[in-house]
Amino acid sequence: MHRNRRRERRPTRRAPVVRAEQSAAAVEIAGAGVVVVGYFSAKQKDFGALMDAAAVLLAARGARVLARVVQRRGVSNGGAKKMHLPYSSRTVLSRGKVREVAATCEETGADAVVFLIDLTERQHRLLAEDFGRPVWSLTEICPADTGSSIGQGDGRV
Repeated sequence: MHRNRRRERRPTRRAPVVRAEQSAAAVEIAGAGVVVVGYFSAKQKDFGALMDAAAVLLAARGARVLARVVQRRGVSNGGAKKMHLPYSSRTVLSRGKVREVAATCEETGADAVVFLIDLTERQHRLLAEDFGRPVWSLTEICPADTGSSIGQGDGRV
């Protein structure tokens, strides 16, 4: 019989990609206007408090929070088993919400976008292209302060 060729392939070994704008230290955002974006499951009822806590952390770092955008994933969009997963493995958010965040950035003149969840390198790149400005995770900006009080997982699928 025919053998499955995929089993014969070895996984590629790629060198880890280091973002040019990301340094070993926390990202400096003092004086920057930011849009804060949170992605939450419909099961998570305290998303407002988490967004408030993130805004306080960013303000403590000197950032001006210009707007907040929340993406909630409910049961009707893929069933209860998929509520914890992002809408898109590429951008975490739905297409409409990506357009909404981009429009909000333009209207407010934001310097950057800050996500409450951790993003992959690919998500960073694609979202930065879509928004036309730098995109960071909250853990990149204030890594010591984001412990269990704000952390909500990551956008990896």
